[in-house]
Amino acid sequence: MMESIKKLREMTGAGMMDVKKALGDAGGDEDKAVALLRERGIVKAAKKADREAKEGLVVFRASDDRKKAALVEVNSETDFVARNADFQQLVADLADAVLASGAADAEAFKAVTMPSGETVETAVAAAAGRIGENLVLNRVAFVETDGVVGGYVHSNGKIGVLVELDGGNEDLAKDVALHVAAERPRYLTREEVPADALDQEREILTNKALNEGKPQQIVERIVSGQLAKFYEDNVLPEQKFVKDNSVTVAQHLGNAKVKRYVRFEVGA
Repeated sequence: MMESIKKLREMTGAGMMDVKKALGDAGGDEDKAVALLRERGIVKAAKKADREAKEGLVVFRASDDRKKAALVEVNSETDFVARNADFQQLVADLADAVLASGAADAEAFKAVTMPSGETVETAVAAAAGRIGENLVLNRVAFVETDGVVGGYVHSNGKIGVLVELDGGNEDLAKDVALHVAAERPRYLTREEVPADALDQEREILTNKALNEGKPQQIVERIVSGQLAKFYEDNVLPEQKFVKDNSVTVAQHLGNAKVKRYVRFEVGA
């Protein structure tokens, strides 16, 4: 019970007694407890629980014609190693290998032969032996398109984004990638929002409005307005553009459209 209380306090920022009561009312179910805290107005939004801390780097690569792009995440045990030149070269070489091979799955990619003649799996293991720390090829992504690709990697190498556009150009794709890195959109379109997630959000907002004493006859209108805000917060084209919040991402794109985006964040 104490472990759940600690976890939920970190997730929501709510006080110990509020969390304890919510867990009790929810029969120990952590997800239900978070929903209850939101309904009671004690927390504005559920945050993901902190996962096990991991270090490492993300690297983006694109072909000269911006028709192909790759994203790679490799984890290390410490940030010290993530700043090691040997490790950084390994991740860069792996990104180049993904771009050349078109591998879009980390497990399949491990069998790809590097220019050195060794497989990716062997190259990672050899680097681990040299560096003296466990290294893990975590994720890879590859895109080939008739449109244009662009990417962005945060200065610390911990967050990387790949974006595929229909229309536009490399600079526009990079702009959107920077936005995705900063704003963490959960969905590309409204249609991607799972029905159960939308139903849960509607239920939470309805119960919260009722708990605040709002008249039943206006609750539906209130909830509709707040659901619009939910879309604005979570659906990429509807988010306020990070470099100019007077426009949405869709408005910044103009006639171009985002076909796909991939966001890697070390440790997440």
